[in-house]
Amino acid sequence: MEEPRRSADRDLEQARAAIERGEMRHAADHLAGAIALAPTLPETHELLSRLAARSGGALELFPLEQNAFVGTVVARAHLLAAAGRPEDGLPLLFAASGHTPGRDWAGVPWVTEPSLGVRVEPGLLARNVMQLCTAIGDPDAGNTRSMLRPYLTVLRHAIAAHPEHALLLGAGSALARRVGEPETAVEWAQRGARARPSKLAEIWLGYAYRSAGRVGEALAALRRAVTHDPEDLSVYADIAATLADAGRMEDALAWVERALAKDPDFDCAVHTAHRLRFRADGKLSHLVALADFAADHPDDTHEHTDLAECCVNTPWLGGVPEAARGDDDPRRRPPSTEPATAVSVERLLRIARVTWPHPPAAYDAALGLVLVPPEQLMALLTDPPGSTEDERRASRVWACLGLLHHDTDEPWMTSVRRRRLVELAVGGADAITEAAMFALIAYAWVDPAARTDVTGLVTGRLMNLAGPARKNRPPIAWSVARLALATPDLRDDTRELATAVARAEEERSRPRIPRQRSRKPKRDRRLLLRWLTR
Repeated sequence: MEEPRRSADRDLEQARAAIERGEMRHAADHLAGAIALAPTLPETHELLSRLAARSGGALELFPLEQNAFVGTVVARAHLLAAAGRPEDGLPLLFAASGHTPGRDWAGVPWVTEPSLGVRVEPGLLARNVMQLCTAIGDPDAGNTRSMLRPYLTVLRHAIAAHPEHALLLGAGSALARRVGEPETAVEWAQRGARARPSKLAEIWLGYAYRSAGRVGEALAALRRAVTHDPEDLSVYADIAATLADAGRMEDALAWVERALAKDPDFDCAVHTAHRLRFRADGKLSHLVALADFAADHPDDTHEHTDLAECCVNTPWLGGVPEAARGDDDPRRRPPSTEPATAVSVERLLRIARVTWPHPPAAYDAALGLVLVPPEQLMALLTDPPGSTEDERRASRVWACLGLLHHDTDEPWMTSVRRRRLVELAVGGADAITEAAMFALIAYAWVDPAARTDVTGLVTGRLMNLAGPARKNRPPIAWSVARLALATPDLRDDTRELATAVARAEEERSRPRIPRQRSRKPKRDRRLLLRWLTR
């Protein structure tokens, strides 16, 4: 927080000097920068008022152009409010909050004035709220909630002025549950459903009940939504997810099967079905099938996070697991004697993370490493950046993922990228081994034609390092077993061996990947887009 404040102070100092020189556009640029860094800083608003007084309102200094800078948009909103047009400024703040929800764009007095809720057109306010809700979590996390509460105050004032406006009540309910006020969400959704019964009203009511922990009432509302529109299969998926969360997996799967019977390729139903089937039996094949579906349907109706939810906190599926035991140093001849350059290290560190959403996402994220030559990626395997053992292991993983993006014009089986990674995977039993194996496995997730080859390689490594003939397993055995469990199309007997090895090692050290928060899918995005385009 100190650095943005110092940067904002520097912008303010230059803006003051520019005003004194009469360079109003230069001053406006620095004020936009300051307000982007510290949107509620009193000094910024005082100087903005001074600029407006010297420039006839100054609106022309903060134009709304395509891809406008967020600071420019917010400054214009405040100038409109100062000119007696707060209802015109409010949508600009909504846009800023949708762009960066964690910034306190609306934490200024004019936003919470009761008169604003009366002046703003209720339908426009409802649409602004609905668009904001698509950009934030459901419910949203921690600090962001406080940044959005001024909008809830606007809604309270607007609903008081328009107590029967169904769309405003429903949109207000959606925001209320996102900022952690489930009872308010229920009250407004109930009133909206009474004022104008509809599918959307029942969906909002169902979500509100669910956020309040009233599962039975949530299911009843969602079932009523189905009666309004039996062909909206996204509601079937929501019912299935709600039932599953309530522990009623058999009923949940029945609902999702009903949706698939109507449309086997409906994205919400497919994603939900694979996620629930995985929850029911734990078979990796469901997640691989989901990844294949997502790859074949890049234009889904909205963003889905089902695959990431299933992979989170699972070794290798969701990130590099903590080391089971042993040291991090490779016990083999280094793959490269060429030192890594500072540029290569920087490019790797821009991408390298200990966690990732799922293997296909890790593969995609490594595309930027095509700018790092293969010889440099091999050097990064020898001397990986990182301050901890797990960070260095992660750096090796990303270096190997980067190798996948070189020589991609060559057929997989005869490619240089395959040869490099196979040599790394079979040439030892250390951190380089697991890094290369994961890269091969990630490629098997994104290229079904490579799965038989990769599965054979992984099976061979597992048998060599942890098979029945092995009396003493090396420290890497647990990691290799977990890698095998992340491999598509592994034979059942091999999966059973990997499971036994992993469990035996986990009883000794219980390694895990760092916990990360799983975000709920934004399930009403598709409905919102349909509503807005009617």
